[in-house]
Amino acid sequence: MMSSTTKTVLILRHAKSSWDIPSISDKDRPLNVRGQRDAPRVGQLLRKQQLVPDLILTSSAKRARQTANLVAASSQYVHGITEVDRFYLAQPWVYMSYLSDLPNHHARVMVIGHNPGLELLIDELTGNHETMPTAALAEVYLPIDNWTEILCLNNKNRGQLIQLWRPKETFVQ
Repeated sequence: MMSSTTKTVLILRHAKSSWDIPSISDKDRPLNVRGQRDAPRVGQLLRKQQLVPDLILTSSAKRARQTANLVAASSQYVHGITEVDRFYLAQPWVYMSYLSDLPNHHARVMVIGHNPGLELLIDELTGNHETMPTAALAEVYLPIDNWTEILCLNNKNRGQLIQLWRPKETFVQ
C-alpha cells in the first residue's frame, strides 16, 4: 500500500487518430471512429476505478485535445484542461520538468501525449518497459511529497506501475 504522501500520474496515450486526409499535418489529425469510441471508455474507466484526476494536461495536437475532452466529459472531471504545446512528441524529461513545477495540492495528474515519449516516461519513472497502444492508460504512483521531487527519482527510489489498461484487453471491441 502506498503512503498518503504519494503523487499519482495517469499516463494516457491519445486515442486512435485518422489518416484519411493525407494533406493534413500530423499535429492537426483528428480522432477516427475507434478513437471517438475508446476515449469516452477511458473516462468511464477512470470514474469506475475512482481515478478521476485533479488536473488533466494534454498535448496541443488535435487528437490529444479531442481525447482529453472526451475523457473529461465521460469521467465527470470538473476542472479545466491545460494544453501544453511542449507535450507534442515530447521526451520524458519534458513531462517530468512540467510536472515538477505543479502546485502540490494536485495529488493525481493525467498527462495525455504521444509515443515513444510516453513509453519512455513510464520506463523512466518505474523501470518498467511497457507498450502503450492508442488509448492505453497507465497508473503510476510516485513516492514523493512534492512534485519537484519527480526530478530526483532514481533506481533506488522509483515510482510503481500500479495498473496498465490497454483498449483491446480492457474494452469489449
